Amino acid sequence: MAETTKNAEAGTRAGNGHDPAAGPDGSASSGLGAAGSQLSTAPDESAPLPGLGVIGWARWFWRQLTSMRVALLLLFLLSLGSIPGSLIPQTGVDPMAVEEFRAENETLAPLYDKLGLFHVYSSVWFSAIYILLFISLIGCIVPRTWQFAGQLRGRPPAGPSRLTRLPAYTTWRTAAAPEEVLDAAHRTLRRRRFRAWRGGDTAAAEKGYLREAGNLVFHIALIVMLIAFAAGSLWKAEGGKLIVKGDGFTNTLPQYDDFRAASLYDTDELTPFGFRLDDFEATFERGGPQNGTPRTFRADVTHWEGADGAETKGSIEVNHPLEVDGTKVYLIGYGYAPVVTVKDGQGDIAYRGPVPFLPQDTNNTSVGVIKVPDARDKDGEKTQLGFQGRFLPTFALDEVRGPHSTFPALDYPVLSINAFMGSLGVDAGIPQNVYQLDTRKMKQFKENGDLYRKFLRPGETAQLPDGQGSLTFDRVEEWASFQISSQPGKGWALGGAVAALLGLAASLFIHRRRVWVRARPAADGSGTVVEMAALGRSESARLPEELADLAVALRETAPPVPEPDGDTAAGKPDAETAAGKPAEETAAGAPAGDDRENPDPAGPAEGARA
Repeated sequence: MAETTKNAEAGTRAGNGHDPAAGPDGSASSGLGAAGSQLSTAPDESAPLPGLGVIGWARWFWRQLTSMRVALLLLFLLSLGSIPGSLIPQTGVDPMAVEEFRAENETLAPLYDKLGLFHVYSSVWFSAIYILLFISLIGCIVPRTWQFAGQLRGRPPAGPSRLTRLPAYTTWRTAAAPEEVLDAAHRTLRRRRFRAWRGGDTAAAEKGYLREAGNLVFHIALIVMLIAFAAGSLWKAEGGKLIVKGDGFTNTLPQYDDFRAASLYDTDELTPFGFRLDDFEATFERGGPQNGTPRTFRADVTHWEGADGAETKGSIEVNHPLEVDGTKVYLIGYGYAPVVTVKDGQGDIAYRGPVPFLPQDTNNTSVGVIKVPDARDKDGEKTQLGFQGRFLPTFALDEVRGPHSTFPALDYPVLSINAFMGSLGVDAGIPQNVYQLDTRKMKQFKENGDLYRKFLRPGETAQLPDGQGSLTFDRVEEWASFQISSQPGKGWALGGAVAALLGLAASLFIHRRRVWVRARPAADGSGTVVEMAALGRSESARLPEELADLAVALRETAPPVPEPDGDTAAGKPDAETAAGKPAEETAAGAPAGDDRENPDPAGPAEGARA
């Protein structure tokens, strides 16, 4: 059969064992000229290094820094360096946890300080890895981008003199004129979205540029992600606020319970907005193995922008924050705030309002303190009162656990209190934790010789001993805690991640390949000899298949004709070639030492089947 599908490796096996596509040094591309040029913009790392010297060493260092293996090594080191930041408490995230770690690990703490493990992401060594990776990516991308742009502007390279050396090859004889064949080949290649060009007796085409474009997009996306993460680390700010139902928040620094800002963040540029907690809803699973499991957390709020902005209703749920001009408000916790009224020894109201208690377990057993700094005793002297309390949403009492809660909802709320009188220490000018009571200068009340302790239901009142006052448990309100966060670059980081995935997919699944079609008059003057060959960047079984499809399409304009020796089967399409059978299974190689550029028109085509 005149049609041939030929693999260069098969041709080697048919010859003397030496790859005919290889040059004297054994390189497979040395004998293919422009056709064997790089199908990638990756730098050629086999190039000889310059002579030693300052400039030579600088060039060598630059080549190493911008190489793929160094970039991968730096990326691995960056990932490895992030692990301590996840396992060891960080100063910028939870300074209290850092102090607790120092107290519990007096030997390790100094070592961690020297290594910067309490502030990993701002440490010198982590920043060095980050910056080197950044430089490596830029140094790799810029020249490759220019090279890729040059390839897009240029023409597909001319084919080698001997197409038989390429991995996929086919040939046949046709009665159509060479110009007609080349015109048809050019149209066919363009319809298949090849970049095609005609020159002389050859039509050259190339396809798969999105592979290299995807590679470049992947690397550029990594740079975008690095910049976004750096911007987020340098300009971010976040703070927390606990709000009782009915209260509000304005985004000013004094309103925060705690606030942390990065080194370049300007606190004068806080987004002007505010919101009020109108209601809070929490539902729980009742019964079954998941009894008490939270089902719904929702904070209904009214928010506004600016000093005179219109009020807008909204809701904040877990993973569904409220966003105002780039600042996000997250719902991160909830609890109960008993509303109490405290009267002093004179019968005057010394304190009235809700007191947030902090949950200690999944059933919302909560603890809190009530501080009354402005009170008077029964003699009219100034004094201070303090109460330590436990709030139990669903009260239960047993000999082993004592008072505790058996369910997180308000099924049977009870407030347990202990009372103290003396100095709270709030006048010393030293900051205090609002959830802790300093009893060093206070005296605990006693009743009938036992320490004073009362259990109150909503609406009940506990009288202090000796007529020193009273505490009334009025009702229970709910509170919610919010995190107000401003972190620029998150959108860019997400966009970079998506672009990186798309670019990686393109570089993995798109194959770059070149196709040549040559049409020359037969040596005996009877018709035209058509040759088609393809070359891919990497070995792929789809390359012969694609060449076979192109050959079948071209035969519609240039149908095969029998060879002059009368072989009528020579003009029929090769079924295995059309099906894309690998070239090494469908073609024989060229005889060793055969330097003919065209098949012999008088005999069977080179590599043809019997």
